[in-house]
Amino acid sequence: MSLYVIGDLHLSETANKPMDIFGSIWENHTEKLKQSFSKLSPQDVTVICGDSSWAMDLKGALEDFLLIDSFPGRKIILKGNHDYWWTTATKMKNFFSQHGISSIDILNNNCFFYDENTAICGTRGWFYEEDTGSAHDKKILNRELMRLEASLKAAGDCDKYVFLHYPPKYGEYSCPEILDMLEQYKAVCCCAGHIHGKGLKGVFEGSLRGTVHKMVSADYLNFSPWLLMAS
Repeated sequence: MSLYVIGDLHLSETANKPMDIFGSIWENHTEKLKQSFSKLSPQDVTVICGDSSWAMDLKGALEDFLLIDSFPGRKIILKGNHDYWWTTATKMKNFFSQHGISSIDILNNNCFFYDENTAICGTRGWFYEEDTGSAHDKKILNRELMRLEASLKAAGDCDKYVFLHYPPKYGEYSCPEILDMLEQYKAVCCCAGHIHGKGLKGVFEGSLRGTVHKMVSADYLNFSPWLLMAS
């Protein structure tokens, strides 16, 4: 059993949303994802760090979820900024059940356990700067902080691996509130996506305040899930 991570699949099986505006690397990206996921085993776990589907609602996202469900192993998804189909956890679980989708779990105000010593925690996150951010942005950030802390608390004394959509450190930007929480709860690793194309030049990777940060946007990983750990 191994733990993998990737973000920003941006699937559009029934929507016409080409991604090659972010570069030629996105051409036929769905086929690239199919090929790379095919190398995983049924025992593996993959965390998908948001922006799974371009669909505007669950019904429109059905074909994308059926594709994700067909990939080997268990998939744990969290919300991205383009996941307009996202609704309540109960509605999503019921939708998956109605359509025979059994390998996808939802990371939202909770955590999952990869093994008895390792917790999978996370939330969407948010970009917010105190000097220029709006009151609305601040409200969203505070909500995300509550969700992240609920997830981290649910992990108990396990090693905490955090998965976000928005990176808390990017170029000259940082989100001190999230970075403080990662340090407070001694997060081992923080994986995030959201960034594409030319923006990838500003990616931060490495150790910061005791947590290792990793960029996992699909194009950054060449559409191949990144191996985080193997049991």
